Amino acid sequence: MASHRQSYRAGEAKGQTLEKTSQMMGSLEEKAQAVKDKTYETAQAAKERTRGAAQPPKDKVQGKQEVAKDKADVAKGKAWQSKEVTKQKASEEAGKAQDTAEAGKDKSEGFLQQTGESVKNMAQSAADAVKSTFGMAKDDDEDTPYYRKDRD
Repeated sequence: MASHRQSYRAGEAKGQTLEKTSQMMGSLEEKAQAVKDKTYETAQAAKERTRGAAQPPKDKVQGKQEVAKDKADVAKGKAWQSKEVTKQKASEEAGKAQDTAEAGKDKSEGFLQQTGESVKNMAQSAADAVKSTFGMAKDDDEDTPYYRKDRD
């Protein structure tokens, strides 16, 4: 029964870990999208300012656009890296939960085996006591049973 409970708890822990990972992934994706949107807006604003200005040098405009693009790429890279770290941590936690469940299962199997052996030995002792009481006990020196005859 303990094995079933531990397996249930391990599955529950795994489910919670997966849910938490999913939530973290959603949060990271939202943040990455927000950074991407902000970068896009900044780039668009820079683009509009350059159009409204009195024809600034082309190199300067391209430089700002490249900077904005680089910022977006950096933000995207950080979001991806964070996503991978979260996946790895979730995987490690799920593995730990499974290892704990397996260790508990092994421990409970050993306990059940010991309990079974104890019950068996007690039953054998009780049977020997009953045989001894009725005079049907085996003699320790011989392999054959020794039966006591009642004399009148």
